[in-house]
Amino acid sequence: MKKINVTCAIISFNDKILAVQRSESMKLPLKWEFPGGKIENGESEEECIKREIKEELNLEIELMARLSPSTHHYSDFTINLIPFTANYLSDDIKLTEHKQYVLLNKEELLDLDWAEADIPVVKEYLGI
Repeated sequence: MKKINVTCAIISFNDKILAVQRSESMKLPLKWEFPGGKIENGESEEECIKREIKEELNLEIELMARLSPSTHHYSDFTINLIPFTANYLSDDIKLTEHKQYVLLNKEELLDLDWAEADIPVVKEYLGI
């Protein structure tokens, strides 16, 4: 089974947290996730997440901390999700891949229908 190393960012906008919804054409359609993407050859985790956030959302971020990776086995692939907490620095959100985004209070995060690999990340971030 194919294993994919993917980074994601829990981006803080002051007291709100950014979540994005996958489009209908993506794998895991309409599930919510923290934005990010696949690590390219020769790229560090930190370089990857900053590049992906710029490409997918047009945002500049400052990385704060790396959380525990989450491995999840889907039917046809395994994802190793490497999360970072980050602060928003500049630019306006412009979605290039996702259907929509929301800015939520931390306690509202559990209300979303998360992609399975993101659920342990949400729980660690919330301390539950």
